[in-house]
Amino acid sequence: MAVLWNSIQSVLVVVLIMILGFVLRRQGWFDDKFGGTISKFIKNIALPASIFVSVLSRLTRGQLVSFSGYLVYAFLAVIIGYVIAFGLVRLMHVRPGRKGIFINAVVNANTIFIGLPLNIALFGDKSMTYFLVYYIVNTVSTWAFGVFLISNDDPTKPKEKHHNHIDWKKVIPMPLVGFLVALVFLLLNIPVLKISFVNSTLTYVGNLVTPLSLIYIGIVLADAGLKSIHFDRDTVVALLGRFVLSPILMVGVLLAAGHLGASFPTLASQTLIVQSATPMLAVLPILANEAHGDVEYATNVVTTSTVLFIIVVPVLMSLIQFI
Repeated sequence: MAVLWNSIQSVLVVVLIMILGFVLRRQGWFDDKFGGTISKFIKNIALPASIFVSVLSRLTRGQLVSFSGYLVYAFLAVIIGYVIAFGLVRLMHVRPGRKGIFINAVVNANTIFIGLPLNIALFGDKSMTYFLVYYIVNTVSTWAFGVFLISNDDPTKPKEKHHNHIDWKKVIPMPLVGFLVALVFLLLNIPVLKISFVNSTLTYVGNLVTPLSLIYIGIVLADAGLKSIHFDRDTVVALLGRFVLSPILMVGVLLAAGHLGASFPTLASQTLIVQSATPMLAVLPILANEAHGDVEYATNVVTTSTVLFIIVVPVLMSLIQFI
């Protein structure tokens, strides 16, 4: 019962700051460009700073081998998720313009704007190392594969005319650059964080990620409009895939790895499981619009998953105590 109450309180912190962003946007405090500006600042400045500090303060060279092991298991869970999502698309005859959105909704998560603040609220800064595992997997999955599924699902173009190329700026975004630079400093044993003003500056900037991310989600919900929420078949199955299938796959992979001799700290397992059940990518409607897909469906699954995670997280936190 204590675990349930603690997780509810953690989620309430997240929800209240989201509500602040929602209300201020509705009241006209934030103009149309403000949400995009916050998003750009978080992704390109604040999050790289936060990740850089976290890696150098929480990872040692001896832990890098276990870190790479976590990556393998997380990737495996995501790959199985893709296989099942592809099967569901065929089984349900999901219409063109929705297929890529549906698969991304099931497999890929909103790790930056909800996953990170939620993880810190639930587990504290000490969980950042394990959060980075899921962040890397999710980023590569989304921008190296997921985005192609949406662009290839453009109902206005014949399939043979698609000429896709990898946008390396998205596959290797600034937060991932922050991680890679931190790895170099770690491997070369450069004690940059022992310089007081450098440590303080990066820490202050990095600490902006959580509140600004949640305010941004509030703005997104205000712009989408809660009245537009509806539950059709494709939405319901996508929600079940995100909130039920994905964490079950992660649990299954971690348990199987445990039987094969791998050992995971409790915090690592809990972080990966919770991250696998975070809401859908906030950029889905933008990607759908670029590919002439079903923008209304993309907006609906993002909005519904963002609202429903408030209920899902306390339930999930109660259940994973028994794993």
